[in-house]
Amino acid sequence: MAPARRVLLKLSGEAFADPAIGYGISPETVLGVAKEIAESQKAGHQIGIVVGGGNIFRGVSAAATGMDPANADYMGMLATVINALALRDAVEARGVECRVQSAITMQQLAEPYIRLRAIRHLEKGRSVIFAAGSGNPFFTTDTAAALRAVEIGAEVMLKASKVEGIYSADPELHEDARLLDRISYMEFINAGLKVMDTTAVTMCMDHRLPIVVFRLLDPGNIRRAVRGESIGTRVC
Repeated sequence: MAPARRVLLKLSGEAFADPAIGYGISPETVLGVAKEIAESQKAGHQIGIVVGGGNIFRGVSAAATGMDPANADYMGMLATVINALALRDAVEARGVECRVQSAITMQQLAEPYIRLRAIRHLEKGRSVIFAAGSGNPFFTTDTAAALRAVEIGAEVMLKASKVEGIYSADPELHEDARLLDRISYMEFINAGLKVMDTTAVTMCMDHRLPIVVFRLLDPGNIRRAVRGESIGTRVC
């Protein structure tokens, strides 16, 4: 795969969690991710970022039991803003300008999401973190990432999570499960794989936007994915 000039990087919120307690924010992880984003940005790549919020709150978690689902989803969106602010601070400490744009207006913390302004930031060498998902309940941050990727004209969507890629079956249940190098959009959807939201995959399919799924916590993986090296699983 050729190096992409402009990419959308989707970061799993769960991967930001403190490994000792399983939630919260791990400073070491955030700093490591920020270093790779900054190095890729300095190498000439334009990087838009969407961060999940599962390390703080998930609308489908036990903590949300009994809540109005829309209210629980809004709480999850606010969790993504916390992660976005932490990541912006770490990226800027690495010498790269970074902006947070939120789908929910909060003027003291972030810019409102404006597509053309986001593109202009990228063209000026700034990374942009898109927070608060799509601003709508009942849509995952995977779907928000696919939407933002299409809107900013990204050449590829990079999904960095806790897994190495997409397996032929659940590796925890099937010893013979194998890591796939490549899978089509329809194969992913028909198999009912849970690595990524099917709404997001469908949107990428409609716009012919390739997806690369890879493990976040392996040092150097973000740089390798941005450079177009063979890594994880490619959905195309």
